[in-house]
Amino acid sequence: MSQRKYNKILVTGSNGFVGETLCQELHAGGYDLLRSVRDSSLAVGGARYIVVDSLDADTQWRRALEGCTTVIHLAGRAHILNDKVADPLVAFRVVNVSGTLNLAEQAAAFGVSRFIFLSSIGVNGSMTSGQPFNPDDIPLPHSPYAVSKLEAETGLLDIAKRTNLDIVIIRSPAIYGINAPGNFGLIEKFIKCGIPLPVGSIHNKRSLVAIKNLVNFIALCIDHEKAANELFFVSDNEDLSTLEVVKLMGKLLGKKPIITKFPLVCLWFIFNILGKQKAGESLMTDLQLDIGRSREVLGWSPPFNPKELIERLD
Repeated sequence: MSQRKYNKILVTGSNGFVGETLCQELHAGGYDLLRSVRDSSLAVGGARYIVVDSLDADTQWRRALEGCTTVIHLAGRAHILNDKVADPLVAFRVVNVSGTLNLAEQAAAFGVSRFIFLSSIGVNGSMTSGQPFNPDDIPLPHSPYAVSKLEAETGLLDIAKRTNLDIVIIRSPAIYGINAPGNFGLIEKFIKCGIPLPVGSIHNKRSLVAIKNLVNFIALCIDHEKAANELFFVSDNEDLSTLEVVKLMGKLLGKKPIITKFPLVCLWFIFNILGKQKAGESLMTDLQLDIGRSREVLGWSPPFNPKELIERLD
């Protein structure tokens, strides 16, 4: 483990689902944090903030980067299931590629030591069939969002080759926890409202990551020497079916979900009729990750085991 002392850590996207939890964890660990937010109304709670109202090739980061030793880059244009822009890839590239590489170039110029980038397992693809994704696999991004993440990764590694900036890339699957966005947020609403969830027949295998486990892994990467210029996968190391995910969310909420069985062919038909094929895919297909590199190189083990909670619920 490195003994370098970090004077200041910049966390972008600090008010997001991951950013808020990460900042709480790092603050409790005694780190000196500077949080970037999009507008001053989000700067609450007495923490140190800097307002950065855009993320693109022209954003100026001088005030945030002066004296900074580590950047944890969480901000970006999020994956949108029903994107309404004319060309989603262009929109994603402006923020996720140009914005990210601009920040990294400036970080290198200001002498920042390490740049931690939260990417997506979507870079590898949308589903697996018995063989988990591995960090050495050839990327097959399945959406404009995933393409932009891969392009950002490639650009970051190029910056690492010609500067003194260490790059750490973390590809994450879906992140869950209380108040999570996306499908998890929808499941949470259904459970709270007592609406039956027709997932009793879904026995797929999905690698997911609890917000607690992801934050723990990011914190480890801040000063671990062996993390430099590496690509890591992160997950709970316990693959869950959608049925188990619903049970787990119920346990986290303290309310037992109402689960019903529904023929899979009918579920697929409903998702297709509603134009929600992507949502159906994420709920009903397999997507597995191999986190062996994270365990072997960094000696990391997920502190939270979701299946232990599920067993208590049952």
